[in-house]
Amino acid sequence: MTRIVLGPDGVPLDHGRTVRLFPAHVRRAAEVRDGGCVFAGCAAPTWWCDVHHVLAWVDGGATDLANAALLCERHHTKVHHGFRVERRPDGRWRTWRPDGTEIRTGPQRTGPPLATAA
Repeated sequence: MTRIVLGPDGVPLDHGRTVRLFPAHVRRAAEVRDGGCVFAGCAAPTWWCDVHHVLAWVDGGATDLANAALLCERHHTKVHHGFRVERRPDGRWRTWRPDGTEIRTGPQRTGPPLATAA
């Protein structure tokens, strides 16, 4: 059994773990939500970005919008080498260095609040 969450146009936004790569419509939703690279201080536009699994797919992360973050190539590489990004319930992204200190510079991109289970 697989749970599928549909967007307003009837296209699936949540593929769970049935697929590893983000489909184009999930990427478009992340582009609208994130507006560009979410790494603190970066202003890279959406077309320079990859869609990154916040919780790695190999570690059980789902291929869905809630687990997606737009990162430019430079910051995508950094995240795979110890840096970390996280989306807060208020929609703001936060970035941490490998030593655990938070990077607080740059524009704070926001999106709609994350949905919580009722």
